[in-house]
Amino acid sequence: MEDVHRHLDQPSELIELNGYRQSILSRIGPLEPIPLGLLEAHGCVLAEDVTADTDVPPFTNSAMDGYAVRVQDTYASAELEIVAEAAAGSEPGFPIGAGEAVRIMTGAPIPPGADAIVPVEDADEYGNLVRLRVAAQHGKHIRPTGEDITAGETMLISGRRIGAADVGMLAAVGHTEVRVHPRPRVVVLATGDELLEPGEPNRPGAVRDANSYALTALARESGATAFRMPIVPDDHRQLQEAFEGALTQADLLVTTGGVSAGRYDYVKDVLAQLGDVRFSKVGMQPGMPQAFGFLGTVPCFGLPGNPVSAYVSFEVFVRPALRRMQGRTDLNRPRVTAILDDEMNSPMDKVSFLRVKLHREDGIWHARSAGLQGSGILRSVVEADGLAEIPVDRTSLFPGERVVVHLLVDAI
Repeated sequence: MEDVHRHLDQPSELIELNGYRQSILSRIGPLEPIPLGLLEAHGCVLAEDVTADTDVPPFTNSAMDGYAVRVQDTYASAELEIVAEAAAGSEPGFPIGAGEAVRIMTGAPIPPGADAIVPVEDADEYGNLVRLRVAAQHGKHIRPTGEDITAGETMLISGRRIGAADVGMLAAVGHTEVRVHPRPRVVVLATGDELLEPGEPNRPGAVRDANSYALTALARESGATAFRMPIVPDDHRQLQEAFEGALTQADLLVTTGGVSAGRYDYVKDVLAQLGDVRFSKVGMQPGMPQAFGFLGTVPCFGLPGNPVSAYVSFEVFVRPALRRMQGRTDLNRPRVTAILDDEMNSPMDKVSFLRVKLHREDGIWHARSAGLQGSGILRSVVEADGLAEIPVDRTSLFPGERVVVHLLVDAI
């Protein structure tokens, strides 16, 4: 155990951020496809092309409430005899003849012989007669068989993320399930003797566990099915039992706390025993101490214990990993380029992610500080629209300079 501590705690050069991130993503791939019901597959990525087994609509039908007629019998003020009524869900009726019309509802099959629909608002009905105010147009207000989808047609392509309209179309052609990359099951675990659950009474030296709640919510926002475990104290045996228990239900494990160089950071020892997990100092702020590796086949991220460090680390490393596990190619949040309104500083040899608020002036994005930037200040995360990235080769950016901002919100 002493050898592990000595190796992990000795000074080392900072690892370049993008290289570290790419090394992680290169070791993570999409989860194996499984069949899921349509509603369960909503939001997942298709693992194969989907073809239609039937035409949509499966029969020629009316697009309007009105009267099915033969065009050759119609002209303004023409009177036709109503010989039948066709409702949605009914069988096709008998053919209509010269001078005849069928009262028809939206979605009802077109009677044989009819080649147009006259809407109810363009006609007046008297007993068993209908007087037309307009002449009918051939094919008007008729939905032909296969107008939307043709049997055998490829509807959806592998790699597409299933949206609500896709679910409806799959149901329309009779599919009950599709093969998709499933949502990753993520287990989030916070460690530390100093942590309290939100409902527990205060005690000297203790703080509320905000990290595991925020990280679980972030994982769910990223498309995962996420579970939060109870706080685990700084105890070797309890940590080992918690990690081993988490592995039985996880496709990915996220821990927070215990990855720095503290005397009681037992997480490093336990993870090093259970699997191939490496601890690194990454050239970024906040979030320099990082851990990543595998416990068996399960990827494991060990994030710092400071709330903002954990939050930013999730955005930079865990979110893109979760999206890759889902088979998605859009790994990153959207980014915009903005003009700085405030001076922003960064330490030497680190990429900084600073919390900013955005606003537009004359069609151009502007960024200003969202508040205090300490790694324990959650309020400025709440207030932020995005994270301004200060490059590794700059220690200051000044008002008027441009900066890349990683968006944290869906709409601004």
